[in-house]
Amino acid sequence: MTTLAPRDAKELQQAVEWALNEGVTLDVRGGGSKLQLGKPMKCDQVLDLSGLSGVVDYAPEELVVTLRAGTPLREVEALLAQRNQMLAFEPPDLGPLLGRSAGGGTLIGALMGNFAGPRRLSAGAARDHLLGFSGVNGRGEAFKSGGRVMKNVTGYDLCKAVAGSWGTLAVMAEVTMKVLPIAAETRTLLCFGLPDQTAVDVMTLCLGTPFEVSGTVHLQAPLAARLSDTDVAKGNAAVTAIRIENFPSAARYRIGKLKDRLAAYSPAVELDTARSRIFWEEIRTLGAFAGSDRPLWRISTTPSRAARLVAIIGRTLDIRVAYDWSGGLIWLETPPTSDAGTVEIRRAIAEFGGHATLIRADRATRASVEVFQPLDPPLAALTTRLKASFDPAGILNPGRMYPGV
Repeated sequence: MTTLAPRDAKELQQAVEWALNEGVTLDVRGGGSKLQLGKPMKCDQVLDLSGLSGVVDYAPEELVVTLRAGTPLREVEALLAQRNQMLAFEPPDLGPLLGRSAGGGTLIGALMGNFAGPRRLSAGAARDHLLGFSGVNGRGEAFKSGGRVMKNVTGYDLCKAVAGSWGTLAVMAEVTMKVLPIAAETRTLLCFGLPDQTAVDVMTLCLGTPFEVSGTVHLQAPLAARLSDTDVAKGNAAVTAIRIENFPSAARYRIGKLKDRLAAYSPAVELDTARSRIFWEEIRTLGAFAGSDRPLWRISTTPSRAARLVAIIGRTLDIRVAYDWSGGLIWLETPPTSDAGTVEIRRAIAEFGGHATLIRADRATRASVEVFQPLDPPLAALTTRLKASFDPAGILNPGRMYPGV
């Protein structure tokens, strides 16, 4: 399989036009860090977007940056850090999780998966920070959507449609992102040994306070033991973490108030800014799950049902679990069975509600099970019509998400 490597938007359009005219299917890639995610594809050519890299425009005073879509995330974050700014949705680096090197992910990869880290609770998903983009659809047509400000939508909001589509609808060339300042102070409270349901209750309680919590996560003991902070790992107990980000005086006041509220649950350990940032970087990059060959699922559900959903799955499978977003997002590791625990997980989702995506598994497993959450018939029909509108010949990442999409 050969590779097409456009260097600018014009070459990108020419590549897609050629593929359309020749009936060639395209495996659309950014840095390749998520290559092992999704259904295995059989494409004729690789469309490598890593050459579409670099800054087009950066206006830090307006909190807006425009970049070529293949720009590595590490370069984006380094650029923003020079002005004490960040991508507030905390895009995770899944490279090490999926057997690739760290730092290889691109901005387009984060947007195509609509991934967000722990700050999703307060800052929103990746699509919420995408102000506009230009790209090429499967018809070979160049188009634009959005702009440089939030209130710029007329007609359909294509930013929302394309983000999370895994390259099956269109190929982005340039993107304009909203950025935010980095908080001066980060403080974290850690509670140890809480059962899953109690931990979810604690995280939900903290989110209901007026103290602007920006991250809540609970790791079961086997995962907490993998963290680099020795004071956390050596406890051999589950850890529940609550994050506050603000000006120094405000952050310290708020963390003190939270500590008082949590006194009845567990003695809380406080991490300062330096240790907090290391801790949450490991949560963002899923460091506790890296280096394992066990299948890994990403489950979205209602926080109040999260612990019960996990308990049902745990009756038949040996699982290791982290609850992010106060339980709204579950990272669940299963034994390396032939179906990665698909039957048990789909059954639990049917009972409690939610969506489950198989993030890590070997090729044979991904080929034999539904990697993404099966769609209800009305949504499946809408998805098929959307695909037909953007990519009627089915040349962009065919079958990566669903048959015919």
